[in-house]
Amino acid sequence: MLNIGSLVVDSLDYILIVDKNYRIVYNTRYDATLNARSKEYDSSDVLNKYYFDVYPKLNREESSVVRCIETKQIVIMKHQVYYDYLGRRFETNNVTFPLMRRGDLVAVVELAMDADETGIPEGASSRKFDEFVLRLQKEAGLITFETILTQDERMKKAIEQAKFLSTVPNPVLIYGETGTGKELFAQSMITHSGVPREKVVIQNCAAVPDNLMESMLFGTVRGVYTGAENRRGLFEEADGGVIFLDEVSAIPYTVQAKLLRVIQDGTFRPLGASHDKHVNVKIIAAMNVEPMKAIEEGTFRADLFYRFSSGFISLLPLRERKEDIRLFIKYYVDYFSQVYSKRFSSLDKRVVDLFMDYSWEGNVRELRNIIESMAVAAKDEDVLGMDKLPDYFLSRAAGRKEIEDAEDAKNSEPQPKRLTYHDMMDYYEEKIIRNALEEAGGNISKAGEILDIPRETLRYRIKKLGI
Repeated sequence: MLNIGSLVVDSLDYILIVDKNYRIVYNTRYDATLNARSKEYDSSDVLNKYYFDVYPKLNREESSVVRCIETKQIVIMKHQVYYDYLGRRFETNNVTFPLMRRGDLVAVVELAMDADETGIPEGASSRKFDEFVLRLQKEAGLITFETILTQDERMKKAIEQAKFLSTVPNPVLIYGETGTGKELFAQSMITHSGVPREKVVIQNCAAVPDNLMESMLFGTVRGVYTGAENRRGLFEEADGGVIFLDEVSAIPYTVQAKLLRVIQDGTFRPLGASHDKHVNVKIIAAMNVEPMKAIEEGTFRADLFYRFSSGFISLLPLRERKEDIRLFIKYYVDYFSQVYSKRFSSLDKRVVDLFMDYSWEGNVRELRNIIESMAVAAKDEDVLGMDKLPDYFLSRAAGRKEIEDAEDAKNSEPQPKRLTYHDMMDYYEEKIIRNALEEAGGNISKAGEILDIPRETLRYRIKKLGI
């Protein structure tokens, strides 16, 4: 297990250290004490050896180690394929970062995970690697307001607002649809605030069962229920720092009252305790349900929202900032061509036009995933065409076209019942949800994961649509 700051790295397969002269200083792949499979190797054949002698067939232009040494920048590369001196084939996802001393490069460290054999971005290993890279970026303070891409003036104002709110004690609530960048804003605020990472607590509230939420946030005392021990809650752990509550509207309505009290005067009472505790915590919360709608549905307290209102940030969905679509296309095309060491440089004009007309229910996250999927399918080509688009996207785009055709038909001939846009959207949404539930065997949590939406949101839509 490796520690980087407060980041605990317990899921790596290999660690490689190469000095600036391409000599291998350390490689766990060949260390019998750390890797049971290393018995077929002799570590003396590797340590202090020239990197290109150990990996003689390596394409230098596609090597994360070479790129890191040459650029002195962190390099992320997925599905890198290479062979060692015994002809053994490896395929790994890597993050490689430079070790600098007084401005000079000393060595590079590569953290590697074995890649999925399928080579698809949705594979378990690929998802695990993406999560690790994101945690590494958070701990290293690499997520800043400068990393937020936008040309939209309203989003630029939101960034300036977030910068200011980072420096004051006001509680902050960030609202935006799934995939609009709520966590990116929250992490940028944390970095901008200068709070040490060990004083930052992050919790996805939708991932905690309702009956455990109160004890998770506020702690317990021994004996309050069977098996209960004296345990600090997340607010106590974040004392003197920042707590980020993602999907805050998933907190049970009764527990929201205790959250309101913490915001108002910094006090709370652990479950089963007889005395209050006081903390000084900056609270940042996020939700993907429009607050007024959540209040009307009875899932979010009005008084809690109004307490957050002095620090309310609303993020626009991608369909309402069309000028940013081309910006993200260029960014992710460049990014994934580097990550996958592919030669493509742009998307076909027909693909771009389709992207510009698409509604992007999954927002920036959906666009990113689609371009990554196209990158995986890419061969040796400069332009990625329609044939590289994933089937699900083409189906959804076709469904949108069916809606438009239906609306055109309604305008051209009489209809016994007027079908509204929302009628059609409900029809297709019901089909999508039913398919996901069938694939998940009726499990709502699994269906939510398939659709990439929170469990509470899916439960609401199921009830709303009468499924």
